[in-house]
Order: sequence, then structure tokens, then C-alpha cells
Amino acid sequence: MKVIRPILAHAVSTAFLCVNLSLSAIAGPGKDQPAADVKPTIILVHGAFADGSSWNKVIPILQKKGYQTIAVQNPLTSLDDDVAFVNRAISEVNGSVVLVGHSWGGAVITQAGNSEKVKSLVYVAAYAPDEGESLGSISKDAYETRKIPNVPGFADPVVSDGYIRLKDETIVKHFAQDLPRQDALVLAAGQGRFHVSTLEAKISNPAWKRKPSFYIVSDLDQVISPRLEADMAAKIKATVFHLPASHVAMLSQPAKVAQVILKAVEAK
Repeated sequence: MKVIRPILAHAVSTAFLCVNLSLSAIAGPGKDQPAADVKPTIILVHGAFADGSSWNKVIPILQKKGYQTIAVQNPLTSLDDDVAFVNRAISEVNGSVVLVGHSWGGAVITQAGNSEKVKSLVYVAAYAPDEGESLGSISKDAYETRKIPNVPGFADPVVSDGYIRLKDETIVKHFAQDLPRQDALVLAAGQGRFHVSTLEAKISNPAWKRKPSFYIVSDLDQVISPRLEADMAAKIKATVFHLPASHVAMLSQPAKVAQVILKAVEAK
């Protein structure tokens, strides 16, 4: 027994050491690796009529560069709900965050980007509302008051039980017209339903007023007018990039979209 007890004690001690090491690895950076030394995490926020898979061509590019990447699956039920989903993702991150929003996702990151962890914002053919603005008020000002030529992509949506979707042919012809037809039809099949209340949901605290912003204008966009995108980019004093792309530039030109995101990540 005298020989066995030290062996058992050593085994127990070793087991506890292994558990502690495993827990440290799960917990992330410790004293020897402060959060400030960790690469920023890139959080991707999809737009209306979409889900997290809309970033599937961009994610591998970012991961190969060594960046942890999260594509949030927002419910599209309200601004508050979508912001809460993004905030939950931000809270899980050790270190800083770069928020990327597409289309409606731009409004979401505008509200969610106020976390101290968020270092910069990237808008991809996205709305960038000011305080008190909504998608509806931005569109009314642009297309009715300022007479910017409207675009056909949102002209004939289908509304069911308070939720909006786009017709398959609308997605093929106007939403993702620079993708192969079959790819566009896959998007149509998996599109998220967007609650009508989101159109009038107002931003209360625009993060772009305090955070560096980057903006990709899709020059062939038929869902948000490229001129309106350029106006919003100028208003928020963003670093602007133009791509000859449809509304879904992250699917038709993922490498170039990833390049812009990496510029935002690397910006001081």
C-alpha cells in the first residue's frame, strides 16, 4: 500500500494538471497572452432575404489569413432582435471585433457596433442610417424627395403574415443577377423572411459616428441604388470601394470583398 499511494497521488495530480491545461486552452488568452495580442474576430451580419450562408465564399478567405470568423444567423424579426443576436456574438469574443454588415445588416451593425470591442465597421452594399432614421425614411428621402432613380429589386415583394420575401425571378434578375441562374435560385429557395416592422425601425445610436467605417458600393446594385449607397458612404465619412457587382457582391466577388474587410481589420 505504501508504494501504491504515491503512485495514485501522482496520477491524480497529473489528471488535475491535464484538466487545468485543457480549461485554459478553452478559456482563451491567459496572463501570457493578453486579449490585446489576439487577432480581431470578424463578425459577418447578413441582410434581409438571406442567412449566414451568404458569407460562405468570404469566410474561407478570412480563415486562411488566420482570422476567427463568425457568421451570425439573425432572425430578421425586428431590429432589436437582430442587434441582440449580434451583441451575443460580440460577447463571446476575446479581444477586438470588426463588424461587417450587408444590406439590412448595415443598420444592425450601426446599432450593435457601439460595443467597446468593436474597432471598425464594414458596410457591403448596406444601409447606414443616422440617428432617428430607418430604411423607410432613407428610401423615401432618396427616391421621393431627392428623386434618385429607383431600382427594381424591391418593387414587387411577397408579403405573408407580416413577413416579406422576394420572388424567385426577382432574385435571379435583380438581387443576384451576376450569379449563375442556378446559384441565384438556391438563394431564392433559402431566403429569410423579413418582418415588415424592420422597415420603420429607427436607429438610436449610430456607431459609425465613433468608429472607423469602410463601405463597398455595388455599382450594379438593383436592390439599393448605387447612388444612394455612395451618398450614405459619404455621409458616414467611410473609406469607399466600388465594385462592378450586384447586391450580393460577397457572393459574386468574394475575394475583393474579403480584401476590403482585411483592410478594415488591419487599419490602425
